[in-house]
Amino acid sequence: MQYIHKWMIVIALVFAGLLLAGCHHADHGHHMEHPSHVEHIDGTDLNKVTFTEMAIKRTDVLTDEVREQKVSRHSSPRKVVPYSSIWYDSHGDVWVYTVPEPRTFIRHKIDIDYIEGNTVVLNDGPPTGTIVASQGVAEIYGSEFEVGH
Repeated sequence: MQYIHKWMIVIALVFAGLLLAGCHHADHGHHMEHPSHVEHIDGTDLNKVTFTEMAIKRTDVLTDEVREQKVSRHSSPRKVVPYSSIWYDSHGDVWVYTVPEPRTFIRHKIDIDYIEGNTVVLNDGPPTGTIVASQGVAEIYGSEFEVGH
């Protein structure tokens, strides 16, 4: 009986060794590609954040545009953005991320008049027609300020 017990221990150790041997890190010439690149915009307090194609797919960033729309409190159309596009920073300032070119994002400060459902009515913000991130805004902010890195 003691003989069988020793063999079971030996088999368990060999099996554990085989499992651990499979856990080594193999470098096959691959390098880790950072999902985003942050570049300071000279003369401002802003950065340009550029995502890789894979990062865009993984974060599922979507866009919309600043548009003029008739809203309930005003007789003339007002500049609006989707609620999902806004971001409040730790100082209480409100921002959207504009998209000047594919996969590239720049924060733009906005001034909100009021929020009506999923629509944010602006007093001030990017020009009508400007493309803004409408999904994945937290991920863009996190990349810009290296939150979680």
